[in-house]
Amino acid sequence: MNAAIDYTRDVIARWGDPDPKYIPLLKEGGITAVLPERVDETFERALKEAGIKPLAPGAIKSAKAEEIEKLPPGASVALRSGLWPGIARGGSATGNDETASASREPWVDADSFWVRWLRAMFPQRAPLLGYLPDADAGVKPDRVVPFDSHELALIDARSAGGNYILALEARFRESLLKGDPKARAAWSDLGRTARWLAEHDNLFHNPVLPVVTLLVEGGEETAEIANLAYRRCVSPALERVDSPPPPDPSRRLAIVAANIKPPKPQIKARILAHAAAGASVIVAAAPDNAWWKDPRLKLLKSQEDREFFTFGKGQVVAYKDSIQDPSEFALDVIDIVTHRRRAVRIWNAPSVIAVATSADPRSGAQVILVNYGRAMDYEMQARVQGFYTKASLLRPEKPPLELKTFKRGSCTEVMVPELQKLGVLVFS
Repeated sequence: MNAAIDYTRDVIARWGDPDPKYIPLLKEGGITAVLPERVDETFERALKEAGIKPLAPGAIKSAKAEEIEKLPPGASVALRSGLWPGIARGGSATGNDETASASREPWVDADSFWVRWLRAMFPQRAPLLGYLPDADAGVKPDRVVPFDSHELALIDARSAGGNYILALEARFRESLLKGDPKARAAWSDLGRTARWLAEHDNLFHNPVLPVVTLLVEGGEETAEIANLAYRRCVSPALERVDSPPPPDPSRRLAIVAANIKPPKPQIKARILAHAAAGASVIVAAAPDNAWWKDPRLKLLKSQEDREFFTFGKGQVVAYKDSIQDPSEFALDVIDIVTHRRRAVRIWNAPSVIAVATSADPRSGAQVILVNYGRAMDYEMQARVQGFYTKASLLRPEKPPLELKTFKRGSCTEVMVPELQKLGVLVFS
């Protein structure tokens, strides 16, 4: 009898053609569970005999961000919001359509922020992504989707401690079933990476270093602020608005409460307590929703779009309106924290998102690097907050590599020699 489905760790694939002849192909791709479109007892029996777990059609419900909270607590839910991961592209007859230059940075489509949003908002649910390769996910009929983007989709979700229900877009599926060498190579790489992710699953469930803590709530508005914060490598820890963490100004330098609904008085007090203890509280709201105001605030300086107030040992940075440009706002947050005190920083890697996470106190910290563009065959500079004497690079395609560490202010720096899709820097 098959073991129960593990919605976070199993490699789950949608599969529309219930023919047992595809079982070897599913095994090659590292698939450990299948979500079929319809019931087929012969296919289900063949899956079980091969050690692949069959789900019942419709076993996983699909929902938008604002719908999840309304679903029964025990329901298995996949968030259907999401963009096909990679560098934003248009159609191309050659498939060589990734564009970037010295003056134009590539635009990264990533969904790992949704996983971390789900983990913060619904800690009792498995953080599942279930977007499809369709127009809603940015896959228009004229868009050429790279074969290896399915591997990237799995990495994107699993590296954040969640999972993605694999869905093969038409061109890849057809090429794969015809035995196209490039499609088969990408499928084989998917299987290798899936097995590596399973072996190293413990790397991806650690809390994000809380240098910047971003408060989120239901719906897409605060999630989009989180999206751009990760894209700009702010590396925020996410917490629910109605459950802010206690102040810890030695580690939690800034707490961000932007574009949120007016919190209850006790929650407001808990948010402002971070400033009183010595941190920066960064708030943004429409003029008629200035929930953060307090008679103890003392104006320090005023700028065109924001005001700085002293409050206890710290400060409140209040924007005069809600945030309209989350990308620029993310850069503002970095300026407030300062580059020398941010959790993680990378250079020479415009298509990489870096997130710093903590590990067991005896083993230091980690930096998870996901590359959404072409494989990098050149050095990338990476820096993490804290002092460490040892560092190693873990990746699916090669053995671990020991790296030399350098002390830089309050940080530790390493040079990463290359990066394909995923690398984990482990510091100790």
